[in-house]
Amino acid sequence: MPLQQATELLRDHDYPATTDQLADSYGDYELDFPNGSETLADVFGRVESETFGTSSEAEELLYSAVSAKAIGRKGYSDRDPTTLGTTGPEQVSF
Repeated sequence: MPLQQATELLRDHDYPATTDQLADSYGDYELDFPNGSETLADVFGRVESETFGTSSEAEELLYSAVSAKAIGRKGYSDRDPTTLGTTGPEQVSF
């Protein structure tokens, strides 16, 4: 399931809710990422037990706790300047 569908599940849950309650309710759902997949149980298992007062708090945790499989090329940005102390690509003039 896409990450957006997972946030919709969290929005429909009754709050307050704990990390453990969310993992019990939705842990079997598998998130599909560009570089693999993982279950919601994996995501919630990465963080300490917490109580969420609203669905937005749970969504923030979800987005911050997914693994590196959820991003494309790690560290890549076509907009940011090269990190200090590293050698970046040659500048191209159009």
